[in-house]
Amino acid sequence: MRRERRTGKPKERDVAKVDERSLDAFLGRAIHELRRHDHLTIAEVAQQAGISRGMLSKIENGQVSCSLDTLNKIAGALGVSLSHLFRYYNVPAGNAQLVRSGTGMEVVRRGTKRGHTYHLLAYDQGPQKLFEPFLVTMDDASEVYPAFEHPGTEFIYVLKGKIQYRHGSELYLLNPGDSLSFRGEIPHGPEKLIKTPIMLLSIIVYGEQPA
Repeated sequence: MRRERRTGKPKERDVAKVDERSLDAFLGRAIHELRRHDHLTIAEVAQQAGISRGMLSKIENGQVSCSLDTLNKIAGALGVSLSHLFRYYNVPAGNAQLVRSGTGMEVVRRGTKRGHTYHLLAYDQGPQKLFEPFLVTMDDASEVYPAFEHPGTEFIYVLKGKIQYRHGSELYLLNPGDSLSFRGEIPHGPEKLIKTPIMLLSIIVYGEQPA
């Protein structure tokens, strides 16, 4: 953003054409969204900031470049810091993968034959798997489950039910809200399903294990 040379009262520079990627356009949208979020009118914010309604309207539409002093007054009128207006400027585009509730890909794993239902919550991660998050459901209290072994580190978090879980020679009683993390190459798995249905989040992180 170009700062004007101050001679008395700061003057705002009119901009004929607005580049949607410009700082002026970005700040205008940020101010507009903050004002609308707080259900404030242009008149209310302009009065609090000590500028005209017309000027604030031009700022919101990216039609003027204003001084840092004016931006600071507007930020104060909106109840935020000056840095808050710039916080999302020139940041990389997001590339998150969204999986809606109930839409995780159901997959077959070793435990499927034993009554486990696996929903994969993230996939298509490229040629090398870095991690696998599963939503695992178990609803047959009479079934006997084999031990599992796999590379990487596993983290489980119990969402529903009550389960006795084995890792190596140790047994752990897990209730909703309990979590357990362990090395995957050591035999592990459900020892006893105490209260079904059981639902847990299982995240396997692949990579070399520490020596």
